[in-house]
Amino acid sequence: MAAPDLHFGATLGLGLEETAAEARWLQDLGYDYVGAGEHFMRGDPPGPSAAALSVLGVAAGATDRIRVVSTVVLLPFYHPTVLAKLATTIDVASNGRLTLGVGVGGEFPVEFDAAGISVRQRGSRSTECLEVLRGLWTGERVTYRGRHFRLDGVAIAPPPAQSPHPPVWVAGRRDAAMRRAARLGDGWLPYLYSPDRYRRSVESIKETAAAEGRDLEGFQWADFQFISIADSVEEAAENAARSLGLQYRYSGDFRDIVGRYCVLGPPEECVRQLRKYVDAGARHFILSWACGRDDRPRHAETAAKEIIPRLRG
Repeated sequence: MAAPDLHFGATLGLGLEETAAEARWLQDLGYDYVGAGEHFMRGDPPGPSAAALSVLGVAAGATDRIRVVSTVVLLPFYHPTVLAKLATTIDVASNGRLTLGVGVGGEFPVEFDAAGISVRQRGSRSTECLEVLRGLWTGERVTYRGRHFRLDGVAIAPPPAQSPHPPVWVAGRRDAAMRRAARLGDGWLPYLYSPDRYRRSVESIKETAAAEGRDLEGFQWADFQFISIADSVEEAAENAARSLGLQYRYSGDFRDIVGRYCVLGPPEECVRQLRKYVDAGARHFILSWACGRDDRPRHAETAAKEIIPRLRG
């Protein structure tokens, strides 16, 4: 039986001022994707954050082969016409290297308040945004009457470089996100999932698509995977709990969560754990380093040289 066709990416993590150099370095290491996410106000007082598409524009301009993927763009904050133009601009300028990962957010309600958006409407706003976005990418004029957006004969030019448009990976953890992926996505990008939960999500999305008569041929099954590489699983878990606890502003003990959802340990153990996700159906992995900033270069090199080749082989 032939080995599955696997693709691997890494999130940017060395600082905004290092974006161009880090993207070139990840390309040279052989990664298929470079990823960047966003928040507009990460807590109060706000932690450091950036706008994903701005960062990816810098990364795309500094490279010529690696794909750029948003992990993720927060859909509720965008008018679909604006998002269509921003995404299309990067796709054309990068010669068709954009994958648009999208999510609804909600971890930090304060950023919704700051933007004057109801956090309770983030799901319905996101669904409407995707509906309009896909319409605008056809090149036809779009007339739309929704709860949140109204368009009268709107069109954009030029069209995206990719045909019919950049792949849209819908991110999330809950059933609503799976339904959104089945209806309006070109891929699925869950996070903080166990292999068993990933397998169940694949089955759920396929069932929903079949019920709606949608063919999922070409659908891309991705996984946003936190990983901590260390000499032992215990050391990796401690490092991951410390890193993710700070990232998610979690005041309790994060070790139980990282033990269930993160890939942890020395390279051979990380390979074993990642193979479970491959068996569950994942084919595109976006690795996010669950460690301190100074240890991220070692993680990126170790994964590129010792983990990914074994999974592909």
